[in-house]
This record gives sequence, structure tokens and C-alpha cells, in this order.
Amino acid sequence: MDGQGERRPLRADAQLNEDRLLGAAAQAFARDGAKAQLKSIAQDAGVGIGTLYRRFPSRERLVEATYRNETARLCAAAPGLLASAPADQALRSWLGLFMDFMATKHAMADALHEVLVADGELRMETRDLLTEALASLVRAGAEDGTIRPDVSPEDVLMSLGGTTLIAGDSGLSDLAHRLLDLLMDGLRYGAAGRGHGEPEHT
Repeated sequence: MDGQGERRPLRADAQLNEDRLLGAAAQAFARDGAKAQLKSIAQDAGVGIGTLYRRFPSRERLVEATYRNETARLCAAAPGLLASAPADQALRSWLGLFMDFMATKHAMADALHEVLVADGELRMETRDLLTEALASLVRAGAEDGTIRPDVSPEDVLMSLGGTTLIAGDSGLSDLAHRLLDLLMDGLRYGAAGRGHGEPEHT
């Protein structure tokens, strides 16, 4: 399967159509999972089904592109969050976005599994991108004294394991966010800027 990064740049109108399709696809997969209809995705994006198939000739290609796009969007959010809030608050906001990302991933799990099997490098590529984005947030927190300095991005990803298992269940959304708050308490505990190392709830 050809990597998305190997394609030639699109014309502005074609890029706009693709962005709309990928946004609509992410919403549809998160809402309907494997039942998401390509025709409905095209309608939600405001384009014809022919446009969808020209860009993504198969459901698997659309799933792969959606997964790549959602990964890129999540990673790209980190600098903006850091620019607008202290690092611990930026990290908490990013973790909420990560939960949304995982919910979409779980919803299209069956189709995505086929894509990941066909492209063995995509899984590792995604993990590396997420780790890099998370590292920037953790590093900034250590520097501004809002996150304890002995935390690694790999620690945080491993700590998210149980929470991400319930991320796809809309009925457990409140629980998932409470667990994120508990994780943040641990990441803040002992941070230089916290005085006595007491946790702070968001």
C-alpha cells in the first residue's frame, strides 16, 4: 500500500475536498464504526461519491488515510496547546484529544487491523509520532515546573492503556476523563512548581 506521504501535492480545491472527506470519515467511523456508509461520508463532506472513490478507491484506503490524518491532527495540536496554557494544562487537554483519537481508532478497529497488517510500518510510525508529541509536552512540563521531571513519554503512554480500552464506549466517557485526572495528579505530584507536591485537579 502506497504511503500517503509519497503523493504529489493536490490542487487547493482537491485538497479541500480531501480534508472534508477525512473529517467526515473520522466522525462517521467514531459514530457508526464498521457500519459507516461511504455514500453518507461523501454526503456529509459535501461531495459526490465519485469524488470519494477517486481519492480513496477502497474502504481500506479511506480508513488508512483517516487514521494517518487523525494522527497528524493530534500531534500537530501539541504546540498550540503549549502556547496557550501551562504545560500541565496543555498535557491534560492533549490527553483528552488522545482519548477522542483512540475512540475513533477503536470504532474502525476491524478495517484498521487489515490496514496495519498490510502496512507493518504504519503502527510503529504512528507510535513514534505520538511519542514525539507527548515528549514535547512532558519536557515542557518539567521545564516550567508543572510536571515531575522523572516522567518519560513512554511512561505516560503505558499508563493510558486501561483508559484507552474504555475510550470507545460513550457511556464510560466520564469515567475515562476521571481516570485522566487521576493520571495528571500523579504526573504533577512532586513537580517543582507545586510547592509541596500536592495534586491539582483540572
